Order: sequence, then C-alpha cells, then structure tokens
Amino acid sequence: MEINIFIDSMIDCLICSATGELEDTEYRLVSKTITKQDQNILKKQGWKFDWSIPHQNGYEVYELLLKNSDEVQGMIALRHIRSQYYTHVDIVEAAPFNVGHNGRYKGVGAHLFAIACKLSWDVGNEGYVQFTAKTDLVEHYRQTLNAKNIDWHTMYIDSYGAIELIRKYFKEE
Repeated sequence: MEINIFIDSMIDCLICSATGELEDTEYRLVSKTITKQDQNILKKQGWKFDWSIPHQNGYEVYELLLKNSDEVQGMIALRHIRSQYYTHVDIVEAAPFNVGHNGRYKGVGAHLFAIACKLSWDVGNEGYVQFTAKTDLVEHYRQTLNAKNIDWHTMYIDSYGAIELIRKYFKEE
C-alpha cells in the first residue's frame, strides 16, 4: 500500500487549528481485530483505507489520541520484520476531520511515523522503518522525515532519523 499522508507540522504535540493550543498525545494498540463491520463504520465516518485488511495480514494497528481522550486522531498499521531488522508501515491515515488545511489538528502524520520509529526501536530494529510512498510525496518525506530512498518510491527512516523523531515526540522517555 502506498503511504499518502501529508506531514503538515513537525511539533511534539498536536496543535488545534482553531485556537493554536497545544495538545499532548498518547497512543495505543488496537487489540481487537478490526472487522468488516467495524470498517463499514469507519468508512461512514470518512476514513479512506480499509483498516480490516492490515489485521488480516498480520499488521498491528495503533491509534493516536489526545491525552485523556478516546477520540482517534489518526491510525498506523505496522509489522516488525525481525529477521531483517526493520519495521514495515503499511497504512498511515489521519482521522477525516484532521485532513487538509482545514483539519482540526495539525501534526498527526509526523506523530504516527514517530510511533513507528519508537516501536521499531523498542523491538530491537534500531528505529528502522520502511514504507512505500505515493510518488508525489517522496520528496516531501525526504525533507520532513529525513527518509531515504531504496528505489523510486520505497523509502526508509534509518536510526539517525528515528532518533530525531523519537526525541522530538517522546521527550519524557
């Protein structure tokens, strides 16, 4: 799956577009398998990707939340490839109300990649994260995430890039 999320801000929290207020975040593993019925609800809410597929394919799905809130701000699907020492990201998506210049919160995309880097580091993959970028976003990911190319649209974040994201988004850890 091609990653198609615009990294609008590199901030260590989310920013409310309406007020400019900073909001702390947290994340959690979606432990319940997302079913087709769950997916139909997500689709009605405006989510673009079929989030039931990653679970079927052995990916873990994580939700980004505001602290002390259950409202999902974005989701990421990833799988740790321990034999090759990297974490593969399949899907990254901001909640429908966070998409575009009129989105409720800014900073969702970078947060989701920071979560992938942290989890990669935690399992022993030294922060390496690999993903397939939509072609018109390759240069954007090079600039905002310090991602590098494997081929024309397969990209990775190495340990150095991961450390930068982890330090920025997980200061207290």
